[in-house]
Amino acid sequence: MKRFAIALIVAIVAAGALLYAGAQGWLGRAPAAGQPTPPAPHTAGDAGTPIDAGPAAGRQILFGDLHVHTIYSTDANLMSLPMMQGDGPHPPADACDFARYCSRLDFWSINDHAEGLTPQRWESTREAIRQCNALTDPANPDLVSFLGYEWTQMSQLDAANHFGHKNVIFRDTAEGRVPLRPIAARNPGVSVAAFVPPLRQRLGMPLLDPRHLRSYLDFNRFGREMLDVPDCPDDVDTRELPADCREWAATPAELFRKLDESGLDSIVIPHGNTWGLYSAMNSTWDKQLAGAMHDPKRQFLVEVYSGHGNSEEYRPWRPAIATADGLRCPEPTADYLPVCWRAGEIVRERCLAEGTDAAACDTRAAETRQRAVDAGTGMEFGVVAGAQSADWLDAGQCRDCFLPAQNYRPGGATQYALAIGNFDEPGAPRRFRFGLMASSDVHSARPGTGYKEYARIPMTEARGPVSERALHAMQDYDGPKLARARTPEELAQERRAVLFQMMERQSSFFLTGGLVAVHADSRRREDIWAALARKEVYGTSGPRILLWFDLIDRAGGEARLPMGGEARIAENPRFRVRAAGAFEQKPGCPQDSIDALGAGRLEKLCLGECYYPGDTRHAITRIEVVRIRPQQTPGEDVSGLVEDPWRVLACEGGGEECTVEFEDEEFSAAGRETLYYVRAIQAPSPTVNADPLRCEKDADGVCLRADPCVGDYRTQGEDCLAPAQERAWSSPIFLDPV
Repeated sequence: MKRFAIALIVAIVAAGALLYAGAQGWLGRAPAAGQPTPPAPHTAGDAGTPIDAGPAAGRQILFGDLHVHTIYSTDANLMSLPMMQGDGPHPPADACDFARYCSRLDFWSINDHAEGLTPQRWESTREAIRQCNALTDPANPDLVSFLGYEWTQMSQLDAANHFGHKNVIFRDTAEGRVPLRPIAARNPGVSVAAFVPPLRQRLGMPLLDPRHLRSYLDFNRFGREMLDVPDCPDDVDTRELPADCREWAATPAELFRKLDESGLDSIVIPHGNTWGLYSAMNSTWDKQLAGAMHDPKRQFLVEVYSGHGNSEEYRPWRPAIATADGLRCPEPTADYLPVCWRAGEIVRERCLAEGTDAAACDTRAAETRQRAVDAGTGMEFGVVAGAQSADWLDAGQCRDCFLPAQNYRPGGATQYALAIGNFDEPGAPRRFRFGLMASSDVHSARPGTGYKEYARIPMTEARGPVSERALHAMQDYDGPKLARARTPEELAQERRAVLFQMMERQSSFFLTGGLVAVHADSRRREDIWAALARKEVYGTSGPRILLWFDLIDRAGGEARLPMGGEARIAENPRFRVRAAGAFEQKPGCPQDSIDALGAGRLEKLCLGECYYPGDTRHAITRIEVVRIRPQQTPGEDVSGLVEDPWRVLACEGGGEECTVEFEDEEFSAAGRETLYYVRAIQAPSPTVNADPLRCEKDADGVCLRADPCVGDYRTQGEDCLAPAQERAWSSPIFLDPV
């Protein structure tokens, strides 16, 4: 009995150490390297060469990443752990160095999740951004760094209360011109504790991997410090709140109100609205056009693409069908297999394999389909016990989209947002008039990862357990493969394991990140901000494609209005598109990056490869034009309003540059608002995770067997390359008839 008591005391002390210990310097503060680099070449000369582009004459194209996470984000911290194939903590200073010396960007912003930013971490973030900017010449900076955070809102079950994630970015960085604290999203039924792993995992990880004990102690401390921050009082002006509390906003309207109270210049950029990892099944953009839920003076850009996939394209199918009695599972179509339907088929197959009567198996399949719908986003895959990622085939996917987000939600697509209207008030309907941009959403402090397609695990979010032992400890691989649906009680009990299983499937869909490009008057902060504000921006899937899109004068051919512009015109519009492919990359890194970082740090941070352009460009094969005529009446079917592609214009000769013109002969006669944007398509090239499920298909394109490129030890060393047609998306030109 005495020995048992001693062992119990030792276990309690050890558990306390595992939960509460952590190195004093665990936040990973590190100085940024101390010298700027020459601007990276994007044009035929260099980034400082003016580009003649009609109304943008004298402007230059600059590339950036406005969606970057560091070790201060909870999920990024988890992905940094050795057990998850992480390569250690990367603080904001690493992001600064990566943007400057590895990806050679012109600008970037930091966007850690607000709920994880304790007062200490927010102070460290502000100082890191100022330090990064201090290394450059403000009159002609090699790199401009913006301060920001992510408002991470979600409701996985209730579409009416799901608004999605938004990045908040601030123009200024000086003390007094930045907020004292970030604003976190208050999610329905979710507290800060939900972002902290459960006790068994916090204790289990260091026990499974004692060689990296310090990493797990630091991770446990990270979670404990999050829980120690008190909530700010509600209904108090944001300027009157203390600096040491956590501020919340439950809806976009609350977020916009608090940003207005601050009096600070900021931009709010939605992202991830098609991601079926967290978006409620039938969530759409419509509710965000109502009243104060939209603020067009701050929310005028949308992230159309990131390392989490493409969110551009609208499709008419839905993951569930709304009825008077609630949601039910739709039947599969030629271009879509619902997750709920596939859940029923897996159970049916197991049931028949047991020798059960076919009619009884049909009943079980129907019950499973409904249970999957009722379980909601993130949990619908867990309704079938023991089902692995390959068992789901291509369920939930947009089969004909370009590199789509996993478990696609078409009601959140950018095209849908641009096509709808709000008719609650008299007069012209309210619209989203978004400029289109892209970024990375990287979680390893590596802005602009898409410059080369290599090192899939560290350069994307594709993470997973480092060993079979760790995999089985986190997920329900060892559980029974039931020939029935899990009950709601069983599903709740296995919630954590199911979420890890969902992340396993998600890991097959992570890509190297996109970029945002601006047509700016100079490299200065003020001019980059001004270009964002006038929506003279575009996005790319990673390569630095050059793109111009202008409304031109019909008579003389002079450019009248660049991308992002709005105008009222009487005649049929004519447009010009110019595009140039991205530079092909040389191996390795330029000498100034090697000199600045040193061989060891360059290998750890850049993984031995940098943005290093050669003299030739990839070919642009075609220009695709999308035309959208937004709703004129409530309930008008969006499917008939989005014309994608409306025109396809070939680039003759297969050269590095392409210039085409087109006209809309129907505009004047139609007499309705119309917007146009273009995609410049590059020739196919090898791309990480471009074929994420590696399906074996039949003659009709139906997936028969899948071999997902998961992010754990089973695909270690594989970059899972497949050909993809990289692209750039222009911001729209919005035209109203006179």
